[in-house]
Amino acid sequence: MTLLRFILYALGIYMVYKVIFDLIIPVSRATKKVRQQFGDMQQHMQDQMNATQNGYPNHTPSQPPPPEQKKTRTGDYIDFEEVKS
Repeated sequence: MTLLRFILYALGIYMVYKVIFDLIIPVSRATKKVRQQFGDMQQHMQDQMNATQNGYPNHTPSQPPPPEQKKTRTGDYIDFEEVKS
């Protein structure tokens, strides 16, 4: 009976260990990281809003990109034409 009791206690301790280290700790770390990133994003948006209200926008409009020139293919290119029979 004592051996069976020892095995059950060991199994219970192992299951508690697995739940803590495979579920609770990773979830808490992920939650902490998401909250930190959300706080950083809010701080960034607040900084941008303050800069815009003070008359110093962070982003100045740039000139539009030049229109793309048509690229020509060189080499052994054969135009495919489907032939129905």
